Amino acid sequence: MADAHAKNHDYHLVDPSPWPFVGSISAFVLAVGAVFWMHGTIGPTVMLLGFAFVLYTMFMWWRDVIREGNENHHTPVVALHLRYGMLMFIASEVMFFVAWFWAFFDASLFPADAIQASRTAVTGGVWPPKGTVIFDPWHLPLVNTLILLTSGTTITWAHHALLNNDRKGLNMGLLATVLLGVLFTMIQAYEYSHAAFAFSRDNGGNIYGSTFFMATGFHGFHVIIGTIFLLVCLIRASNGAFTPKAHFGLEAAAWYWHFVDVVWLFLFASVYIWSSAGVIIPEH
Repeated sequence: MADAHAKNHDYHLVDPSPWPFVGSISAFVLAVGAVFWMHGTIGPTVMLLGFAFVLYTMFMWWRDVIREGNENHHTPVVALHLRYGMLMFIASEVMFFVAWFWAFFDASLFPADAIQASRTAVTGGVWPPKGTVIFDPWHLPLVNTLILLTSGTTITWAHHALLNNDRKGLNMGLLATVLLGVLFTMIQAYEYSHAAFAFSRDNGGNIYGSTFFMATGFHGFHVIIGTIFLLVCLIRASNGAFTPKAHFGLEAAAWYWHFVDVVWLFLFASVYIWSSAGVIIPEH
């Protein structure tokens, strides 16, 4: 008699997992803690607790996915769906940044919008707003642009090295990409500490500061995430985890990193270069 529980399909029916529930609760605690901290009612303790549990959930959940792959549960159909999932995730991230670009261009293209009279009072009818001293795009921003473009080259080098079963090239490419990601973050932190404008109006800032820090800050956060992603890939690669035919974890990290590169090029062109041109839009 055939085994009634024999698998006769290409899908992977995952075992019951606590991580979706734990992750949801952790994200909720993180968000509530951040709101309370911003309103000054409690300290950052609750937010940091939620953040710690989010990191724990990420580690444990991805550990389980890696284990499933090592146990040959990632059939060609499952592997294809993993790729679809990563592509949909990146698409959602694109729309996330569209919101920040929308805010930036709405303010910069219409600094004297008659419908929003308060905006004219703040910007003086020009962009950047009167009195705003912005960064020279051809100094540190250009350096960071070159760093990210170089990192896109090194992660491609790592991928092609793996396809040719060059383990040394794989490790060297991943290590170089991680170091470049860390360097980008350090330069951005230095840049922030020397900004001549602030995030909020209470600290002397304006709408340029708000859109600048939100767009570049979230991009910087994505760089940190991508760096951690690549660091995990480097550790796994050092342990011989990837093969030329089975390495979706590395591919996903490379896709994400290229996405971060492209977003930065748009930020560099608009938030830095275009704003530094001192574009003046006449009042309606």
